[in-house]
Amino acid sequence: MNQALFSYIAACPTAFQAAAHTAALLEAEGYRPLRETEEWMLEPDGRYYVTRNGSSLIAFRLPKGRPAGFMMTAAHSDSPTFKIKENAELTGENETRLSVEGYGGMLCDSWMDRPLSVAGRAMVRTENGVAMRLIDLRDNLALIPNVAIHMNREANNGTKYNFAVDMQPLYGEKGGFRRRIAEAAGVAEEDLLTHDLFLYNPQPGVEWGGYISAPRLDDLQCAFASLQGFLTAGESQSAAVYCLFDNEEVGSQTKQGAASTFLRETLERICDALGLTLRTMAAGSFLLSCDNAHAVHPNHPEYADKNHAVRMNGGVVIKYNASQRYATDAVSAALFQTVCEEAGVPFQRYANRPDMVGGSTLGSIANTQVSLNMADIGLAQLAMHSALETAGGADTAYMVQALKTFFGMTLRAGGDGTYQLR
Repeated sequence: MNQALFSYIAACPTAFQAAAHTAALLEAEGYRPLRETEEWMLEPDGRYYVTRNGSSLIAFRLPKGRPAGFMMTAAHSDSPTFKIKENAELTGENETRLSVEGYGGMLCDSWMDRPLSVAGRAMVRTENGVAMRLIDLRDNLALIPNVAIHMNREANNGTKYNFAVDMQPLYGEKGGFRRRIAEAAGVAEEDLLTHDLFLYNPQPGVEWGGYISAPRLDDLQCAFASLQGFLTAGESQSAAVYCLFDNEEVGSQTKQGAASTFLRETLERICDALGLTLRTMAAGSFLLSCDNAHAVHPNHPEYADKNHAVRMNGGVVIKYNASQRYATDAVSAALFQTVCEEAGVPFQRYANRPDMVGGSTLGSIANTQVSLNMADIGLAQLAMHSALETAGGADTAYMVQALKTFFGMTLRAGGDGTYQLR
């Protein structure tokens, strides 16, 4: 399972490749692409997917009869990194650097002194107008160099990084960056119009001592596990929906983010095609927001809440927050606990230490567009937002099994606050 995860991560250096690679995996399983620019004609027992912006994707599978509701998962396709600016080359007297700005809240020092590559998308001129081309240079071609301890004696006493000075990567070729991107896009340099390109860590994932380490575990581990659960689940009387959203790391407030209309409009289109209403379907639906959680740190256990510390290899994490940065409540937690028990999968409960502010994720953001029962879940990991993250070797399979069970179940909501999930 972890080797399959590593292959998925390697194929998904940016959100654009994540959407394209996931679409290819779906098509191999018989899922048909839809376009937002066209009217949808859907069939019972049909399998479909739709993308937006080339970086977000929603796939769904319909039951043979009238759906009881939607059983959904959501993960995100983006990770903290550095975006390469349009005028990419900073030419000095003796070297060339790439002009970058931060995307999301990365651990800066983890990105330093390691070979990096470049991936994303390019927009090119064609005979018919403009087209998007995926770019993955794959080679080690940039590095963000540290300052030697001899020149910065305070380096080990805490460093404040200036992105405009400290985090600009050295580029191994003087001149020609734009030409190289055009060649990768298969066009002449004059036909390269613009690009969305990012640095990424090309290091392959590894298993060691019962743990796994890889780039972009947050959140490709959940994207992969929820996809596997979605594809391998048995038949249900609910419509199964798999969501992969871009831009979670910068707040989701984009046309393709969880705060956009993408989910709501997709569900509305499904309902319209089947002669149903979303407000009725939503009342019997359930969404799991899948994004990793902070494992108790072996050197700093004081950062964890004493009663809600979660551990790698301890199973799927249910995440709680009183301020609703996580969408879990008693109803959704009870329903997901039922899923885990049915799947035979261990689960654990996470909450931030009360005096420490945690990050937000997809659940509560998506709920502003579609009102659903939602729970925030994930897998415990160390060094979230590092260029190389670590998680439990057993946990990917736990999440796959839990979500396989979830997608094979049907939720029926009673009018008196009771629920059937079987």
